[in-house]
Amino acid sequence: MKGVILAGGLGTRLHPLTRVTNKHLLPVYDKPMIYYPIQTLVNAGIRDILVVTGGNNAGDFLRLLGNGKEFGLEEIHYTYQEGEGGIAQALGLAEHFADGEKICVILGDNLIEKNIVKAARDFEAQPEGAKIILKEVPDPQRFGVAVRDGDRVVEILEKPKDPPSNLAVIGIYFYDEKVFEIVKGLKPSARGELEITDVNNAYIARGTMTWEILDGWWTDAGTIASLYRATRLVAEGGANKMDG
Repeated sequence: MKGVILAGGLGTRLHPLTRVTNKHLLPVYDKPMIYYPIQTLVNAGIRDILVVTGGNNAGDFLRLLGNGKEFGLEEIHYTYQEGEGGIAQALGLAEHFADGEKICVILGDNLIEKNIVKAARDFEAQPEGAKIILKEVPDPQRFGVAVRDGDRVVEILEKPKDPPSNLAVIGIYFYDEKVFEIVKGLKPSARGELEITDVNNAYIARGTMTWEILDGWWTDAGTIASLYRATRLVAEGGANKMDG
């Protein structure tokens, strides 16, 4: 399985911090933000990794990460997203890199306490489809929220004003090769972007979506408040641990 880190966007919710750099290069405690999703993939045994970035600071990723020697990698692949087409559009740029293999996609501003080893192994054994990871949160209206019927996730609602549950879809997704066919068939949302929630709902409609609950804490770092929270969580207890 290959890994794809989506690290584009303008990071407008983090202005003025992101007026001079990509948000994924900002520090979270003692490391640049981008280090955490890379370590998450490496901890899951994924060694073939693509970073999708964009904007005026894309070259800084190469200067910072090089070929990934610091993570025990032989190389890191890079590609460039022009403009603001959304998470699903950025994912579509990984088609040639994936080359028909299963992929684990992680948003570049997502941090977890422990690891996704079990989820990765379970998805490797899954014949087809996709897998999402859910986590109970106090503010589900900020995220895609899972609607469940018994043990099945039957729909994902994007940033609902009245969430049907507190189970947020975290920014770590597993997809088979059909994801790129799905992305090509998407239509832009009201905000003019291709939405990852639409990708996930397409898999749900096909009956090939599985899910599990994340163990340990999770946070994004895409706002001033969540960047502060991520820094505090890492400072207090670390992140991306290899133990259970």
